[in-house]
Amino acid sequence: MFSIIIPTFNNINYLKLCLSSLNKNSKLNHEIIIHVNNGSDGTLDFVNKSKYKFTHSHENIGLCKAMNQAVKLSTKKYLVYAHDDMYFCPGWDLEFEKEINIQSDNKDFFLSGTMIQPFESFIYLDCGKNIDEFNEEKLLKNFNKINFNDFQGSTWAPSLIPLKTWIKVGGLSEEYGPGLGSDPDLNMKLWKIGVRLFKGLGKSRVYHFSSISLRKKVWNDGHKTFLLKWTISIKFFKKYYLRSNEFFNGELEDPKLSLGYIIGLLMCKLNFFFYKFFKS
Repeated sequence: MFSIIIPTFNNINYLKLCLSSLNKNSKLNHEIIIHVNNGSDGTLDFVNKSKYKFTHSHENIGLCKAMNQAVKLSTKKYLVYAHDDMYFCPGWDLEFEKEINIQSDNKDFFLSGTMIQPFESFIYLDCGKNIDEFNEEKLLKNFNKINFNDFQGSTWAPSLIPLKTWIKVGGLSEEYGPGLGSDPDLNMKLWKIGVRLFKGLGKSRVYHFSSISLRKKVWNDGHKTFLLKWTISIKFFKKYYLRSNEFFNGELEDPKLSLGYIIGLLMCKLNFFFYKFFKS
């Protein structure tokens, strides 16, 4: 049904858990494609011996380039972008399928699942802050007992997008390498081609150990790159365009003028000129 793309960087134990959860808890037949950054921890040997499609780079090329390379192997209509430190809960894919079946074949849209994390975030449920503490039994008994509504404007993984839409906007923008800021940038590119359905599915759930990969090195300043590219901040885009984290109530409309919008836009322009002409 989907091509599930998983970039990984020397994170073999989390990757194995992620793959195990997909194999156990997916209800549909999916294609899994892995991009191995470096892989010197045994990841490259593991995927070489596995049934999974994969691409490989000797160095860590980051999330953006990794995704763009791996997607080239996709043979399915829809892409799911996943992190290697996610555990997919039972039925996650059926919720995506239900939403896809509502849409017409030629429609461009962006969907995401909902993260369960061991701290206050989308859904709070502490089943372990790392793989050694992970309590799978607790998660499986409790993951669907917490109510959480569908919501507007998600930019987070796991996310789903039609392959044709991904190609239309050119995938992830590699100027964000290694990756921070590339998610909202993708949403902005989608907005620019007229996409207005950005929907987070409250019942499609993954457990997220919270950016294990991000702890491995110093990352890029995605907020600055986004501001200089689009002349508004990520925060402004998510608040006034995507209306992120509001309850879902239909497709989005262009932002309405208000005092808060005008003041926020002015601050964005001032910050843009500061970074463009002074800070640089």
